[in-house]
Amino acid sequence: MPQRIAAASKADNAESLLAEKPRQAFVFGDFEICHIHKGGYVILDMGCEINGGIDITLEKHFCDDRTINVTFGESVMEALSAVGEKNAGRDHSVRDLSFVSNGATNVKLGDTGYRFVKIQADDDIYLKTVQGTFTYRDIDYVGSFECNDEKINKIWKTGAYTAHLNMQEYLWDGIKRDRLVWIGDMHPENLTICSVFGYNEVVPKSLDFIMNDTRTGWMNAHPTYTSWWIINQKTWYMQNGDYQYLSERSDYIFKTLEKIMGCISEKGDLDYPMYFCDWSSKDTPDEIIGAYSVTILGLKSGVYLCKCLNNEALAEKCGRYADILLKKKLELAGNKQIAALYALAGGIDLKEISEKLLMKGGAKGLSTFIGGYVLRAISKGGYTAEAINIMREYWGAMLDLGATTFWEDFDMDWVTEKTVGIDKLVPDGMIDVHGDFGKFCYKGFRHSLCHGWASGPTSFLSQTVTGIEILEPGCRSVSINPDLGGLEYIKTKYPTPYGVIEVEAEKGTDKPKIILPEGVKCCNVNGNVKKIRVNPHLTKLVNY
Repeated sequence: MPQRIAAASKADNAESLLAEKPRQAFVFGDFEICHIHKGGYVILDMGCEINGGIDITLEKHFCDDRTINVTFGESVMEALSAVGEKNAGRDHSVRDLSFVSNGATNVKLGDTGYRFVKIQADDDIYLKTVQGTFTYRDIDYVGSFECNDEKINKIWKTGAYTAHLNMQEYLWDGIKRDRLVWIGDMHPENLTICSVFGYNEVVPKSLDFIMNDTRTGWMNAHPTYTSWWIINQKTWYMQNGDYQYLSERSDYIFKTLEKIMGCISEKGDLDYPMYFCDWSSKDTPDEIIGAYSVTILGLKSGVYLCKCLNNEALAEKCGRYADILLKKKLELAGNKQIAALYALAGGIDLKEISEKLLMKGGAKGLSTFIGGYVLRAISKGGYTAEAINIMREYWGAMLDLGATTFWEDFDMDWVTEKTVGIDKLVPDGMIDVHGDFGKFCYKGFRHSLCHGWASGPTSFLSQTVTGIEILEPGCRSVSINPDLGGLEYIKTKYPTPYGVIEVEAEKGTDKPKIILPEGVKCCNVNGNVKKIRVNPHLTKLVNY
């Protein structure tokens, strides 16, 4: 049901559309009706971003044909815009359409990502009902996170919901624009899905889908995204322990790793046809360091996977080439995202780079895609409290501007006294946060306001702050060392193939309360991790 009337013009009794009524056309009756006069419109707010369309019921107050125009928008101002205005377009889904009716009609139309919908009349029309149609996976949120800070709780839930909406037949990057499988962008979503749902078919299905993208020889035509595919495979295997799935793709994994290493010289030069890592570093000196970082992370994942798949020779080769890349002297130019990836790859000390760059200016210089890895790098550098504050400042600012899902990109410089949020009309002289910002491919209204790659805080809280580290495939062995970073308490539920791990920790308490499902062992001894023998040859574990 729509939650409010965001705007209206030449419309009588628009509030009647907020009352739930039968979605059935009729000729005679006493239901309240919204009368939209010629040239008028109503903009409905569904209350949150959804993926789908609308269901409209028209009363029979007219018999000649009338054209009804519908425009979907992720913001009020996008719903008011025409195609071409502030880069509004129809990429990957249709955001505006028209239909002809002569009354007493019920029609379902549209399939896009939206929160607001404008219904406009070329002539007088009479609306009985307008409701949203919602396409999503009806799945339980197995994982959860709670702390004493409600803004942080909302950030966790919003990240989870952002990823959830993109779990369609395949794992998309965005539900309005970017209804595509981008395998690099998928890793933050993968981490979120592991933290919230544990297992879902959409991840392996999407990993397999992109294996067929061989037009350029690189997945999504990006060498870095090809390395992200390897990283995704390790992340998924550690979470779910499906050895059969992994072994069935062993030849492809081996071939992919050989292709990556074929672009690395013994001197550590990286010969890629392109070095794209993320938008924040595109066409900057740090872009190539981003490519180095992701390649190193991919090769390190390759070492583990090859050992699990009994290819010791290739595992040794992956490790050797990762070391070659790490020995190459690279000078960072100041991009926080790239610096974080480089540190996580082992190229620079985490504590040092956190102090010198990552924490400087707080959330200034963050991007939504790799921003989640910046949080992880700062925390692993010993500054979890600072990472949490930066997360609250950056992702919290989107919430303050009306976000119910996290955006393709966001810059703290967009927040000024004149900036108006996505849920309001923008008066003259003020700044439209959706239509007036953006760059590269996401300028203006083309900017996606539901992008799965922005869900990084959810896994950061569930994994890094909770201190859950998976030591053995399928979560058979884990280490749990919470780092509250100034929070008063945390309560986390983390999905595994055997059931849910529950962790409760309070400030000032040495030992957290940990409940493990049968089949999962925690290898902590006074804060240290026992050395364990990992058995990679697991049968497929039960999905839950």
